[in-house]
Amino acid sequence: MADVLHVTGEVLISEQESVPELWVIDGKVSFTPPTSGDVETVSGFVLPGFVDAHCHVGLDAHGAVDDATSEAQAVADRDAGTLLIRDAGSPADTRWIDERDDLPKIIRAGRHIARTKRYIRNFAHEVEPEQLVPRVRAEARAGDGWVKLVGDWIERGVGDLAPCWPREVLVEAIAAAHEAGARVTAHCFGEESLADFAAAGTDCIEHATGLVPETISAFAEQGIAIVPTLVNIETFPQIAAPAAEKFPDYTRHMLQLHERRFETIAAAHDAGVPIYVGTDAGGSLPHGLVAQEMELLIRAGFTTTQALAAGTWASRSWLGRPAIAEGEDADLVVLAEDPREDVRACGTPEHVILRGARVGGR
Repeated sequence: MADVLHVTGEVLISEQESVPELWVIDGKVSFTPPTSGDVETVSGFVLPGFVDAHCHVGLDAHGAVDDATSEAQAVADRDAGTLLIRDAGSPADTRWIDERDDLPKIIRAGRHIARTKRYIRNFAHEVEPEQLVPRVRAEARAGDGWVKLVGDWIERGVGDLAPCWPREVLVEAIAAAHEAGARVTAHCFGEESLADFAAAGTDCIEHATGLVPETISAFAEQGIAIVPTLVNIETFPQIAAPAAEKFPDYTRHMLQLHERRFETIAAAHDAGVPIYVGTDAGGSLPHGLVAQEMELLIRAGFTTTQALAAGTWASRSWLGRPAIAEGEDADLVVLAEDPREDVRACGTPEHVILRGARVGGR
């Protein structure tokens, strides 16, 4: 293997800036050519490694998985170009992945925190409101600066989506997370829970299908981010169908949220709500769907460059991780075609470079 990797073509440093080349020396990015060493060249359109800001390594539809399955999930993401993951809740211990230079970098949110019997079995710590604050503190310690709450779910007594937590408890819980140096995100489908989390000062919301003008304004004003997981929202009809006979109000509600999904995200985007790419892989969805999520953001009114930013430069900045910068790890995706012309180019990387080593590609 060559001592130096010379990456040429068009290196997309940001939405506005590109350079014609860089070098990878000892796994790090350099914009200065080396003075010695064997050099190997790869060429194409170069982006920072993709970000999946809502992903679950170590989880499948039934709960925690073994290490071999977790590894296969991480490899599927890596081979699709996803080199940075915000793991939005997992019951499995995946810290061992941090010791593997050939697997994506993961920012963890600990395990989901849900109301008792109000979420998918085996996924979450299930607690009652009086237990929420201590559990939030525990998950803030267990994660990498994030805590994940389940904000709403079907309430069988109501027959529809309903908030899981009293607003006053959320205020205290989110304050406790912030005191511990963690940010808070929450699974929210319906309208009511979004208003509660905005009032409580959350940092982020997953899915956010129930946004309406009032909550969109609140999110924009407070800088609350959303990760819409549109590839997951595409499955709402399948999620709702089995409940149609027993819970018709829930089924109608889910179908309505699905029907207006692109309109909702477009309105949030137009209002200035920060929006990032996430797929919800690892529950019922396969891994490696970031390029598909970018396509769906374009259907929701993003320009191609804005969709790319939501899965690369902007999301890395939001998560406090570098993109392509001098002296930083060379985590790169090299594409054959210009993704600014057609984002589908992101679906077939020519080369995937992680920590300076080529680990995937066609």
